[in-house]
Amino acid sequence: MQSLIFATNNPNKVAEIKNVVGTHFNIITLREAGIDIDIPEPHDTLAANAVEKSSTIHRLTQQNCFSEDTGLEVAALNGQPGVLSARYAGANATSTENIHKLLRELGNNTHRKARFRTVISLILNKQTYFFEGICNGTITTAPSGEDGFGYDPIFIPDGSTKIFAQMTMDEKNQYSHRKKATAQLIQFLTETTF
Repeated sequence: MQSLIFATNNPNKVAEIKNVVGTHFNIITLREAGIDIDIPEPHDTLAANAVEKSSTIHRLTQQNCFSEDTGLEVAALNGQPGVLSARYAGANATSTENIHKLLRELGNNTHRKARFRTVISLILNKQTYFFEGICNGTITTAPSGEDGFGYDPIFIPDGSTKIFAQMTMDEKNQYSHRKKATAQLIQFLTETTF
């Protein structure tokens, strides 16, 4: 089975990606690869941040690898928090702090449309490829649910009555932005020799 290093330290993202990939490929985490670094995300686009992570790990290992960057883009906030999603309430903010800031910023605004967007950067045989997944939905007025991570407690995907944080991983993957981007990655890899 072909192996790819996944350039992230986020165990929730690893779990979601591995759930989608299944037995198609062997996903190696940074920890499994013996890499213990935090890669900065200094850019103003998801694609640039994703490339920052994949290219850093490729330079260190010279192995095929991929990374992703995901942002929540809220229409009434002009696309914020976007690339700052993980740091919306500050550099070391918790998900709860980020959620509270977002709900404060939205206030009583009835226009609550938003979307999650994931961009995957794959470096395969020294070439870079991109895959994007989008999930449209709505921001709730208060957090709910026990599962998921990040902004999942306040996001209802279009076509569902459940908040992401109320879903099992399999239920979330029916809508997930990360699942959509990963499915494109899998299709590309199954059609490519490496």
